[in-house]
Amino acid sequence: MNLTIQKLISSGVEIVLFSMIPFLWWLITAKKKQSFFAWIGLKPIGTARRRSVLLWMLALTVLFLLLSTFILYSVRNVPMAASEFSGLGISALPAILIYAVLNTSLPEEILFRGFLLKRLTPILGFHAGNLTQSLLFGIAHGAMFWRAVGIGRTVFIIIFTTSVAWCIGYIDERKADGSILPGWCIHAISNLLSGLGTAFAMLP
Repeated sequence: MNLTIQKLISSGVEIVLFSMIPFLWWLITAKKKQSFFAWIGLKPIGTARRRSVLLWMLALTVLFLLLSTFILYSVRNVPMAASEFSGLGISALPAILIYAVLNTSLPEEILFRGFLLKRLTPILGFHAGNLTQSLLFGIAHGAMFWRAVGIGRTVFIIIFTTSVAWCIGYIDERKADGSILPGWCIHAISNLLSGLGTAFAMLP
């Protein structure tokens, strides 16, 4: 099957799976109050805040890319999500774009920032809620690598991904009026560059 079609199908499946619990929760508790998309933060950013949000997004994206170089080096011999694009060059571009925008970035932002953070904040407060969702995000990503890279590098991966998730949660909630669009963009850009780097053999 064509790689682009595979990515479309897998992205659709992931979006449905990651949205299932949030959708059911909304259906039971908030359907009469607001739309599902507004409830999870898939909504525009306020006009007055857009410039500030863009600056925060740019700063976090640059920092993320610089630090991720060390992560990629530490797991250079471990198969990753972007590994399927290895050496394919320009022919992989459509699949990479789908992977970057829809595959993991949107589903994860819906689940962790759109659902968990927004539901935990009224219970724990923003800071504890943001820390909780970011720790869960970091642990989930670290768990994928610990058998292959060992405890030491796994802890480093968890700390790194937890920090990024915390920053995304902060930008979404405190700078973007609860919109998860900034986090989705940051996540998608990192996936895009990772996919391109792998396709054109620029990454180990």
